[in-house]
Amino acid sequence: MQDSIIDKINQSQEKKRPDFAVGDKVSVSVRLKEGDKERVQIFRGVVVVKHPKSGKGPGATFTVRKISAGVGVERIFPIHSPYIEKIEIDSSSDVRRSRLYFLRTLTGKKARLKEAERFGDALASDATPTSAEEVMTPAAAAEEAPKK
Repeated sequence: MQDSIIDKINQSQEKKRPDFAVGDKVSVSVRLKEGDKERVQIFRGVVVVKHPKSGKGPGATFTVRKISAGVGVERIFPIHSPYIEKIEIDSSSDVRRSRLYFLRTLTGKKARLKEAERFGDALASDATPTSAEEVMTPAAAAEEAPKK
């Protein structure tokens, strides 16, 4: 009885967020209060950890790491926080780990992750015309068509 009530409360607190993974470069728009004013600040970086690994549930969090003025900065965000305006995925990377703590010790080019090929990018490259027939304008195609 109590479990079903708790589950309903938890589901009502969850927000619709994009499906992102560890290794993705994201931009997190966070609402900040400074005195009586409120503003939105964007935190851009690489997702290092999702906790729990599935990233589901009301208490789910994710950690984003960026380099600011040569210093590594990590920030932990609750996924369903009301202070997060939106999460945008800038790019994805191919990673073989579920937690990228090794990035803390790397600097410069060594800290880069290999970009993942997205399915949409592959389709766009396949859709480009390759032969002269596909490049023809409709008027040129009408001139070449056999006349009856």
